[in-house]
This record gives sequence, structure tokens and C-alpha cells, in this order.
Amino acid sequence: MQIAIIGGGMIAHDQILPTIYQMQRLGLVGPVEVCARHAETLEKLASSDIIQRAFPGHLFQARTQPYAEVIAGLPPRQLVVVALPDDLHFDAVMTALRHDQHVLCVKPLVLTVAQSIEIENEARTRGLVVGIEYHKRFDDRSLLARRRYQSGLFGEFKLGTACLLEKWYYRHSNFQNWFTVDASDAFTYIGCHYIDLVAFVTGLRPTSVSVYGIKDKFPNGNEGWLWTDARVIWNNGACLNVQNALGFPDAAPGTNMQSLTMYCSNGQVGGWLHHSDQFRGMQYCYTANPGGDGMNTYAEPSPDYFQYVDVGGPGLTPVGYGYRSTAYIVERALEMQGRDLAARQQLLTQWDAAGVMATPANSRYNEAVVEAARQSIRDGGRMVSIQS
Repeated sequence: MQIAIIGGGMIAHDQILPTIYQMQRLGLVGPVEVCARHAETLEKLASSDIIQRAFPGHLFQARTQPYAEVIAGLPPRQLVVVALPDDLHFDAVMTALRHDQHVLCVKPLVLTVAQSIEIENEARTRGLVVGIEYHKRFDDRSLLARRRYQSGLFGEFKLGTACLLEKWYYRHSNFQNWFTVDASDAFTYIGCHYIDLVAFVTGLRPTSVSVYGIKDKFPNGNEGWLWTDARVIWNNGACLNVQNALGFPDAAPGTNMQSLTMYCSNGQVGGWLHHSDQFRGMQYCYTANPGGDGMNTYAEPSPDYFQYVDVGGPGLTPVGYGYRSTAYIVERALEMQGRDLAARQQLLTQWDAAGVMATPANSRYNEAVVEAARQSIRDGGRMVSIQS
């Protein structure tokens, strides 16, 4: 299977490309193309020290032409990875589907329910995979919580808090060119992780949302909703508060600040779940700054999202739930190979029902929340009902 990655930015470097290279190393996928508007983006990705060290001899074909041309050049039913800014997802995903390509899309899939429905219908008609890469689903903590919640060990979710604040250096990246008030906000881009995760764990669905945003300026003068506080009500009456920002200090030791707390009840006793996701029990103090955005001599690295380890093979091996999440979607596309349309459609129905991989059909609540949240933040934090 050939892979075309559309977008060569942070997520392509940190997770997508090394995962694809590892699957290429294992003989599961074939040639890789990466498409970006600017040659410098592709040159920076190709010359990455850590990727070169991890995957000696692995190369991608750099493409700077419009992504529609790259997609049109693929044989049918290969895989297109959409790793673009949020507001560009819909056109890229639909372009891939109309050229009979499976799709892996970074979250959120799109920004409206109508767009999600259109994608689902196109994909189902053609028997194509559309997997949305909500990688927190593949954190073992999340999978353990899901199994135990759904077996009744926690009772029913009642009240919760979540936060995910990315580091300040994001403001100096390409984010400042697209993460503007008209296109996205901290809740839409970051908070969607925890909306999806609470729904994934509990099976509940959000019914209304209020998002209060604080505008701030990027170094280039563009304005964005860089600080947000959201209140999400669920269909059992539960309430989740979510805080997000591009504002965690670069001098802080972790790569970000993130956690989830859920208080539950079975009507007689209380249940409690707390994941301190930014601190995984590791504390390092280096003799010198190892380099890289947001790095310090004192660090609290997470071994769980995405890391490289040396297990004796050529180069390094990627591990973590970021790798597992991406690989899982690629594997589902590989499972489609050699099957006729009816068999592919049957698999789509099966995966929608299983609910492990986020699909347009089984995770549309995310688009519904985003659509309502964008209306709320423009209205100063007004509570907006979510249209399912």
C-alpha cells in the first residue's frame, strides 16, 4: 500500500511519518510521499536528526504541487493521511475519497456535522476507511478506564475536570499563520481530545457546551483564541469542565500540562478516576539542555505518547500510544485489500459498532461539539445546545 501524507508539520514529524516508516520497515506498507506547499517544510522534515537516526535509509518523495494532483496520481485504495490545519480537512478528505483512497485524518475530522455526514456517505458508498486519529483512545490508561467503567466499577459519571495546555513555543510555529480566531480555538483543537475520551470511556454523549475564550496575539500579530474554558453537559446531566491554552511555560519540565478527573456515583457510594497525563513517573536532570523546542535541563518526559527506543535493530523503534493509534488505522486500511465492495462495507459497519477506531459515524458528537463551541466562543461563552 502506498502512503501519501498531506502536510509536513509538527504532527507529521512527531508521530505520523515515523509510524509509517516503522510499518514500512516491517514490510506492511510501500512508498511514502509527503506533500506540503513549501519546499522548506519538506526539507526540514527530511533532515530531522531523530528520524534519520531512527530510520536510516528510509526516504519519502517530496511533493510541492497541489495535494489534489498528488492524490490523483495514486492507484485506487491506497492511503491518504490528512495532517493539515483543521479548517482544511474537509476538502482534503473529500478529494481523497473521490479518488477512491482510504483516509487517516488527524483530529478533529471537520468542523461541522454536515461535513461529517457527507464524508461518511461518500466513504460508505465507496467502501473506504476514514479513521480519525484520536490517539488518547490508545493510551492503556484510557482502554483500562473504558473497560472498567463499562463494567460498572465506577458507577455513573457526574462531574469532571480536564485540562490540556500546550507549551508557549507553539505560538512561534506555523500555528500563528492558521490558528486564528476565524479558523480555530484552543478548545476546538486541543479540548476535543477530552470530549472524545469521556465519550469513549463512558458511552455518554454531550448535549450542550459553553466556551469562554480569551484572545491573545501571536508573534506575527495575528489574533487567536489562545486560552479557553469550556463547560460541557452530557446526556445524563453530568458536567465536564475543560481548560485549554497555548500557554504552558516553556521553562516548565514537561512537554505540556494535561489531566482528567471524573467523579462518579452508583447512587450509594462514590467512584473516582484521575489521570495525571503529563507526568508518568520520570524525572531527569541533564548535564546540558538536549535541544529542541520547549526542552530544559530538568525534564519530566512521558514514556507513553511517543518515544524512540533501541531494541537492537537497525536504527530506533517507535513506541507508545501515538504509534499504536496511527498504526491501527493503517492496519484497518490494509485489511480492506483484496475485498469486494460488499465485504468492505461490512467491515466498516463492524468497526463503527466496535467504537475503538473513531469514524465519522461513531464519533460525530465531536463535530457537533465543535460546531456548537465555535458559536459559543463567538457569543462570549453562551451555552449552546448540541445538535446530534
